[in-house]
Amino acid sequence: AVRDGFTFDSSKPARILLFRPSVKVGEQSTGGMFEPRAEWTTEARKNNEAALNSRQKSLGHQVTYMPEIPGEQAQTVREYQALFGAVAQSVINYQFFAGNRLETKKRENRGGVFQWSLGPGVKNLPGAEQSDYILFILTEDHYGSTGRKIFQFLAAAAVGAGVTSGLHAGYAGLIETKSGNLVWINADNAMGGNVREADGAEKRVAQLLEEFPLAPDKAVTKP
Repeated sequence: AVRDGFTFDSSKPARILLFRPSVKVGEQSTGGMFEPRAEWTTEARKNNEAALNSRQKSLGHQVTYMPEIPGEQAQTVREYQALFGAVAQSVINYQFFAGNRLETKKRENRGGVFQWSLGPGVKNLPGAEQSDYILFILTEDHYGSTGRKIFQFLAAAAVGAGVTSGLHAGYAGLIETKSGNLVWINADNAMGGNVREADGAEKRVAQLLEEFPLAPDKAVTKP
C-alpha cells in the first residue's frame, strides 16, 4: 500500500536510511510457544543483509545504513522498530481487510484511505537528520517443531481442528523522516523463503521489497 498522493521528488535522488533489520527466528513448540534459536537468527540475519545489499542497488535511491549506536539510543531504535511492527500489524488487520477497516480509513468507492504514522519523533533517531526517509524491515519466523507438526496432524485427523504449524511474517515500511508518516508498506504474515538459507533469504527480501517505489529514473511507465 502507498500513502495517498505520495511521490518522490523527481529533482534529486531520495536519501533513505536503512535501519538494521529486526530478525527473529526460532522454533514453535508442541504447545505453540516461540522458542528463540540464536544460531538460526544469526544465520538469517547474515543472509538477509547479504540479500538486501544486493537488492538495494536496483532501487535507484541513495541508501545508507544505520550507524553504530550506543546504549540508550539503541534502545530507542528498538522501541521504534517495535512500534513499526505494531503499526504494520494494524495495517494488515484494519486496512488490508476491507471488512475490518476502521471508520477513519474508509472512503466511498475509492478503496480506502491509507494514512498511518509513527509520529514526528522519528526525525530524532540516529542518522535521520541526513535522510529523507527511513526504511524499517522486520522478519519473524517460527519453524514448527516435530512435536508441533505431529500435534497438527493428530488434531486434524481426530476432530478436524485447524492447528497451524509455523509463522513467517515480514514487514517492510518506508517512513518520511520529517513527518513520521508511513508512505509505503509491504506486510504479510505468510511470507515465503527459508531465511536460514541464502536462497531463501533472497526470496524473502524480494517479497519484502516487491513494488517498492523506485526512483523516477528507474521507474517504468506502464501504458
